[in-house]
Amino acid sequence: MRIVHSYFDAFVHLWYPHICLQCGTDQLEKQDVLCRPCINKLPYTDFENEWNNPIHKIFWGRVSFCYANALLFFTKDSIVQLLITELKYQQNKKAAWMLGRLMGHYMMEQMKTEPVDILIPIPISPSKKHQRKYNQAQLICKGIQSVTQLPIVEDLLIKPYESASQTHKDRIRRMEAIGQSFLVEHPHKIKNKHLLLVDDVLTTGATIEAACIALSNTEWKNISVFTATYTI
Repeated sequence: MRIVHSYFDAFVHLWYPHICLQCGTDQLEKQDVLCRPCINKLPYTDFENEWNNPIHKIFWGRVSFCYANALLFFTKDSIVQLLITELKYQQNKKAAWMLGRLMGHYMMEQMKTEPVDILIPIPISPSKKHQRKYNQAQLICKGIQSVTQLPIVEDLLIKPYESASQTHKDRIRRMEAIGQSFLVEHPHKIKNKHLLLVDDVLTTGATIEAACIALSNTEWKNISVFTATYTI
């Protein structure tokens, strides 16, 4: 049977080659979209080694997190922008899976002092999910889960409608536009738990802040945030 699978994989690869999005090599793991050398060259933030963590700084006076971090820097015309584009607009679920696994390995190494209990993906609206067929933050959580085995609570935060595009707005205007755009259901699932909010991109922090406002009346022990990318 293994021989049959091996021949089948070779046949599929011949007609539909699986290549690295960055360098074009076909020497990469089946579940990845980048080869190992290109993964190693990604622009990791390493914020955990900075005493003045920029992610914490974004939320000063707004939200107090136990942990606050982002895996990669997001810049225009970079491989990271390509990864997010593939994830959000090209239905490339492997990009989310790879980012999530990288985040999961980071968590296993760096978040031992106050371990997380539950993964919470930042939701998208039903209309956006119908268009995209999935929630990218949820897929990232599944990648994290494959490494950490942490449970995912997918039905806690609900986004009932789609906000207008926030791309060209500053933090204050984004916050005003987003407002109370999240609802909370089944709050008993997070009682006395350390929550990790997970999203794909962090820019001004308005979306994360709105999620925290929605969760402010629920009973949890700690709350942290970890995003795949941070816009600079």
